Amino acid sequence: MSAAAAKAAMKMAGVKPDSIDLILIGTVTPDFRVPSSACVVQRKLGLINAAAIDIEAACAGFINGLAIANAFIKSGVYRRILVIGTEKLSSITNYKDRNTCVLFGDGSGAVVVEATNENRGILSTYLKSDGRHTELLWIPDGGSLHPIQEMKCTGKEEIYIKMNGSEIFKHAVRMMGDASLKALALAGLTGNDVTMIVPHQANIRIIESLARRLGVSMDKVFVNIDKYGNTSSASVPIAFTEAYKAGRVKAGDIILVTAFGGGLTWASAVIKW
Repeated sequence: MSAAAAKAAMKMAGVKPDSIDLILIGTVTPDFRVPSSACVVQRKLGLINAAAIDIEAACAGFINGLAIANAFIKSGVYRRILVIGTEKLSSITNYKDRNTCVLFGDGSGAVVVEATNENRGILSTYLKSDGRHTELLWIPDGGSLHPIQEMKCTGKEEIYIKMNGSEIFKHAVRMMGDASLKALALAGLTGNDVTMIVPHQANIRIIESLARRLGVSMDKVFVNIDKYGNTSSASVPIAFTEAYKAGRVKAGDIILVTAFGGGLTWASAVIKW
């Protein structure tokens, strides 16, 4: 999925594989523990001149990637970066747990980020986390602390996603709003300046609460959760791509992207198209 999304993004951007300097993939469902998914994509697409890094920030992984790409480009280290959000959540979902299995989906989205002299691009990013709440959304076993092969798992179901939905909802409403306001302030903007919000597609009530807090009507919010469910780090780039193809993203538009996920992690970015 990552390779397909990356190939489509490079075609849309009109760039060649050998011009990519860095591959960043936000994912919690890599094909392998070693090597990174970014290295696998590099091999599949022949991105011979790129460095390759995976980012594990749950649903905020793609926006973390945007922030890292922005910093690398501003520092002059790299000029053209491929940022991907991809998840195969069906591989870590317990289909006996109705609290989670009805929510999640698989998918991938990608963008090409590059240096420009034009008055456009990523205006600001804001990243945050709070590790005190790790057990609200996590997979208890299967890592190096409780390896499956040592049979130290507390049960087979402990290798799947577990979520305290009500608590995650409360944190997500507050933290996505906070991150959005911080990113807008860093860009010298307010909710009134936003042309469109492309939020993480986790819960329609969270999205509606975010719009109310920013004073933005829902007709300025792109929603496709009804199609795919929560695809974690892939949801923002998938939604952004669909919004662009639908003609809802035009030159000069101010776009706010924001996400919240396990960790807990949350992130926002403001983009001038």
